[in-house]
Amino acid sequence: MSNFNNFAEKVGISFDNPLLLEQAFTHRSYLNENRASGREHNERLEFLGDAVLELVVTEFLYGKYPMRSEGDLTAYRAALVNTVSIAEAATKLGMNDHLLLSRGEAKDTGRARQIILANAFEALIGAIYLDQGYDVSKKFIATQLFHKIDDVVERRLWQDAKSRLQEAAQEKADATPTYELVHQAGPDHDKQFRTAVCIGAERVATGDGRSKQEAEQAAAEAALKVKGW
Repeated sequence: MSNFNNFAEKVGISFDNPLLLEQAFTHRSYLNENRASGREHNERLEFLGDAVLELVVTEFLYGKYPMRSEGDLTAYRAALVNTVSIAEAATKLGMNDHLLLSRGEAKDTGRARQIILANAFEALIGAIYLDQGYDVSKKFIATQLFHKIDDVVERRLWQDAKSRLQEAAQEKADATPTYELVHQAGPDHDKQFRTAVCIGAERVATGDGRSKQEAEQAAAEAALKVKGW
């Protein structure tokens, strides 16, 4: 348990039931290879933590933006608690070093690891809520996420990447981005797509995804970074 104790010290929370903290890091795949461990996986805690996270962020946004519409607040919340955002918060906390995964899952990187980290982050919130209550959970979420909101609003990160790229390209280059499927591979149930995005005659970036739409969004996100928009 020493590693989990170290993590608890790092986030400044003393768990009355340290097993809850350990459970938050336990992926279902780990139990498939360690059936005798006596552990539970983190999916129920994730379910609870997701609800706590949504309530805390909703309350924060409701108070911070009294003149914004329900639609705006919903979009801001989605950007603040999406997989990329909370996986990034989990990474900054060093959660990746404590995950209990199967040997196969431990090899995954990229989007697959992002999802595992995001789920573990929500499970951690669930564990904190059960062990320490709402106020401690709220303080933890505030510390990890609330600082992101100014950037979300200023850079319009609440819009999807394709919408942001289209607005920026039309404003800065007087052009509308176009997307071209350049590669696809894999069986029907597990296809991988690669899409290129062009602005005028320039191929700016490419993106990969499990669907054409996901690949286009990834290409648009990459193009925004390439252009510094």
